[in-house]
Amino acid sequence: MKYIVLDLEWNQNPNEKRRPNPMLPFEIIEIGAVMLDENRREMDTFHRLIKPGVYHWIQDSVHQVIHIDYKELRKGVPFPQAAEDFINWCGEDFRFCTWAKQDLTELQRNMKYYYLLDLLPGPLIYYDVQKLYSFSFEDGKERRSLKAVIEQLNLPKDQGFHRALSDAAYTARIFQQIDEAYLKGYESVDVFQNPRDKKEEFHFFSGGQERLISREFGNRERVMCDKDISGIHCPVCGGETLPVPAEGDDRKKPSWFMTSARSYLQISRCPEHGFVAGRIRIRHTQADKYFAVKTLRIVEEQEMLELLEKQEMWKEKKGK
Repeated sequence: MKYIVLDLEWNQNPNEKRRPNPMLPFEIIEIGAVMLDENRREMDTFHRLIKPGVYHWIQDSVHQVIHIDYKELRKGVPFPQAAEDFINWCGEDFRFCTWAKQDLTELQRNMKYYYLLDLLPGPLIYYDVQKLYSFSFEDGKERRSLKAVIEQLNLPKDQGFHRALSDAAYTARIFQQIDEAYLKGYESVDVFQNPRDKKEEFHFFSGGQERLISREFGNRERVMCDKDISGIHCPVCGGETLPVPAEGDDRKKPSWFMTSARSYLQISRCPEHGFVAGRIRIRHTQADKYFAVKTLRIVEEQEMLELLEKQEMWKEKKGK
């Protein structure tokens, strides 16, 4: 499998007197990518400047950061051509790697605008290198800038920042430093293209973790009534789990605890594989539908205790 380390630069509405296009709030103006082989060695690079088709001037704040002149963009290629070139260059059997999570969403949004989304079917499994760096080198919660991490790792700064190809190259160098242990079980899933029906539902298993991206429902209440979504089991063996009792809790079966209007948590125990943490996040689509992103994962006792503590805090807050 190849790794495609991707970075994008985009523009937005440059005219305060006009409303942005609601179908394309961010228009991609540059694509940069580095291809790595299965051993994370560099194989090739890709770069395209894109001639704008929606916002015909660069917003001042964007120009201050990325330093792309509009005259330079006029020599670029239309987005449909750049997107098709990029997807063809990626080939088959690859996984995207990005710094943070917005690039893949904006790539798909731009492709959808030009009716090209069938070239990149989703949901997309990818590596968020910013997140991987935090888990591999820090506490798993901190999120640092690309430049800060390059400096922390003492990697060479031989190019500028905030251009697509150079940022992709820097991201690739950081990705090469990530311990291989974090490449299984730490994948991210982009749900810009969420499943519409039962046949499209997305199941993903990796490193003691299971994810379900559900089909769409007409309202939030119906989401949690679905047995596949609300069902609780061990993500490793698929067996039944037992409740982890909190103080004053006499449940015989694990249940979900609502942490917000669109988020649920459960903690249980598999007799064979240990503690299981479950989380459900309910997402709202542009078409006014709802779907669930459910995660079940094996956790250590310390994390289980921290989750129980949070659960008690949420109960107290809800009681007030």
